[in-house]
Amino acid sequence: MKLRGRINEKKARKCMWAGLLALAALQIYFVQELLAALVLFAAAFVIIAIAAMGLYLVDIAGQRGFGWVGQHSRPAFQLARRGWTLLEDVSRKQLHRPRSAPAR
Repeated sequence: MKLRGRINEKKARKCMWAGLLALAALQIYFVQELLAALVLFAAAFVIIAIAAMGLYLVDIAGQRGFGWVGQHSRPAFQLARRGWTLLEDVSRKQLHRPRSAPAR
């Protein structure tokens, strides 16, 4: 009877250690999978953050550029307005002599 109890106890210990090792292996595998997922999501977040930062910098540069153009384009607008006024004056004038007869 003692021999039979010893064999069962030995077998039970082996099964217990095998189960603990399997549980430890599964936990290590689970941790590895979680770390791999963390690395992938972190990389995706970094890529999205870089893209967002790029768009933000383009927006800031555009706003500053429009501000600069607004300040420095005033002389060009004044010149264009003077040219338009001159063009209107020229187009109102008659391009032939006042008493000349039309060509037949």
